[in-house]
Amino acid sequence: MSSAEQSSTEQSGTDRAPRPNRLAAAAGVALVEAVGLMAGGAYVLVRTLLDGGADLTGGVTGGVTLLALGLIPFAAALGLWRKRSWSRGPAVITQILALPVAWQMLQTDGVIPYGIVLAVLAVTGLVLLVNPATTEALGIRRPGQES
Repeated sequence: MSSAEQSSTEQSGTDRAPRPNRLAAAAGVALVEAVGLMAGGAYVLVRTLLDGGADLTGGVTGGVTLLALGLIPFAAALGLWRKRSWSRGPAVITQILALPVAWQMLQTDGVIPYGIVLAVLAVTGLVLLVNPATTEALGIRRPGQES
């Protein structure tokens, strides 16, 4: 089967089935993380440009990096919402990478509440993404499962 035929079959097969609530929730978690990263990047970028601080290059680089990193969970959220199997990988990786960031935030005064929110989002996202209803809706087969 060609790649185009497989893609067409995959899309038509999963699009007809209703979207499980767990999949919609996983997409929502990824979207919240994307918005958080992009908002943080915009904040760092604007603050750096307005302050004209000593480390202009570092601030701009940090802000642009956060904006770019926000595109990963945004693409994953869009893919999860559209029930695309490829989107689970970036979503899971985003959740796994969020856990040490949340841990660091929990160790720093002033950002502890944000660390708690990030930890809850990451754990919730992971639980939703490994749920059998989510994997089935995305057309992902478990090892040993027949086609």
